[in-house]
This record gives sequence, structure tokens and C-alpha cells, in this order.
Amino acid sequence: MSKFSVRSLLDKFSKPQKDVHYIELDETNSTNDYVKSLLATLDGVEPEPRLTVAYTDYQTGGRGQGTNTWESERGKNLLFSILCHPVWVPIQSQFIISEAIALALRDALSAITPDITIKWPNDIYWKDHKISGTLIETALSGGHIKDCIIGTGVDVNQQSFHSDAPNPVSLWQIIGHDTDRLALLRDIVKRFDAYLTDIRNGNYEHIVALYMSYLYRSHGFFPYRDSEGEFEAAIVEVEDDGHLILRDRGDHIRSYAFKEVEFIIK
Repeated sequence: MSKFSVRSLLDKFSKPQKDVHYIELDETNSTNDYVKSLLATLDGVEPEPRLTVAYTDYQTGGRGQGTNTWESERGKNLLFSILCHPVWVPIQSQFIISEAIALALRDALSAITPDITIKWPNDIYWKDHKISGTLIETALSGGHIKDCIIGTGVDVNQQSFHSDAPNPVSLWQIIGHDTDRLALLRDIVKRFDAYLTDIRNGNYEHIVALYMSYLYRSHGFFPYRDSEGEFEAAIVEVEDDGHLILRDRGDHIRSYAFKEVEFIIK
């Protein structure tokens, strides 16, 4: 990883850290944007929180990937962003952070209901329905990850959806009763923090193996669509940089970055 070893990166960039810091917001444009506004005030503060978590009852401009938006009824769901500084992660391996938050979400939701999987790259599904989405934004500096903001929405207590999103589902729709949102948030953050510790200790293979084992459509052929049309394929692997590797019916290997291939869900 260029001229720095993992240890030299830790020595060069680590600061004394305190525990997780939670910030509760009644309403905000987006928790990711709010956390960005905190960065200047947090810079140089010692001890800096290991994780800063901002959560809100309502977002006026919640974003998904690209031009997507996130429908959420006020006070019903989990809308939060986690700020961390995983400077020990090589830039070429930063997808491991996406895998870690996906695993934390899957684990926490699986403690409540079965049939939870991870849809590449980091959506969380219950059967064929989306229950959670995540947008990760990173700032890079000097060959390392300076800041990482992980914005996540989880459909928790919303009983119905009115947007044109094709397949949303909430915990309430699955289990038939409300869930304590703050308790769920703390469980997710605790699990993510543990996965970050694994990453810092170099346990990448363990995290990758877990991610692959919980992957949506991990076995068998399913329909997909790319720029050339529809086809059926099976998942081979997800590479370290996040590329999805598929094998089609003609035994051809196809490689895709995010947004280059669409899962066709009937």
C-alpha cells in the first residue's frame, strides 16, 4: 500500500479517541450533509469520538444512490449517518467498509426476523423486498481514507409506502408491531464498531466470507439487465474493489461496477 505500512499509517494519523458520540436531530436536510458540516468543528478535537452518529426523525432531502430519494414517514424509521476515520484501510480496499456496515445491518435485523440478506453492494433485503439502503461518501488524502460518512435508512415502523419505489418493506410489515428505533440503532452501531475492529486487526478474509455467505442471490441463476439487455447469470464473487462478478448461461464471466447492472426482481 504505497510507502506506508498499516502500522505507520496508524502511528501517523491516529489520535486519542473516546467512545461513540450520538447526536439526535428532530429534522434535517440529510444526516450525511449534517455530518459534513461537523467535520470542520471536529478537526483537531482531542480526544476525537471513535464514531459520531447523527440520527433524525425526518429528512427533508434524504438521498439514495445517484438521483434516488428515500421515502420515510416522520418519526417512523431509522435515518442516520456514521462518521468514522478508517485511515488504516488502503484506498483500493475501501469496499470493506461497505461490507462491514452491510453486515452490521444484516446481523441486527436478523436478530428480529429471518430471511434478511445483503443485496450487492450494500442494500439490505427481506426476501425480495428492500428494507434498508446505504450511501457512503469518503474523503481521501495522502493515499488514505481521511473521512468516511455512512448514511443509512432502515424502514422500521412505517406501515405503508406511497412512492413509486418498486419493492420497499418495513419491519412493521414483516413482524406486525413497532420496534424500538433507538435500541435498533445502538445495536447496529455496536456491531459496525466490532467489524471496524476486525478490519483494523486485518481480519479482511473473515468479513468478506461473511458478506458472501449472506449475499442476496448467492446461489443459482437469476435475471439481470445491463446496457446490452437482459440475461441470466449466477454470482461468482465480489472483488475487493466492489466489482460484482457474474457468470452467464453461456459460461462467460461478466464484471460490473455499481450501477452498471440491474437486478431484475419479478
